Amino acid sequence: MKRTISTIHAPKAVGPYAQAYQINDTLFVSGQIPFIPETMTLVSEDIGLQAEQSLKNIQAIVEAADFSITDIVKCQVFLKNMNDFTTVNDVYAKFFNGHTPARVAVEVSRLPKNAGVEIDAICVKG
Repeated sequence: MKRTISTIHAPKAVGPYAQAYQINDTLFVSGQIPFIPETMTLVSEDIGLQAEQSLKNIQAIVEAADFSITDIVKCQVFLKNMNDFTTVNDVYAKFFNGHTPARVAVEVSRLPKNAGVEIDAICVKG
């Protein structure tokens, strides 16, 4: 089974891609920048609030596909400034509340819409 996942509870794609794509029991969630879905604007300049919004956007997509946060097995975190790592890490840990998906975190020179963070996810049921 293959299907495209889309929800109004997460930002619309800002390019030619899907919010997520499900293949059987695996869900691939596209990178989520910290946009408020209703306004398609950056939540704040505060990196902690940006990380929280990116994760909320992931959660909305994951739940729209009938997966849960505990189904997330891997995330990639892209930071505009590695000095924000500790703040983003703290928000990330609180969000996952003891669940510890595999993860990578890297600094990049620029992100879409000048966001400070972008996060994607892979989920597997079962």
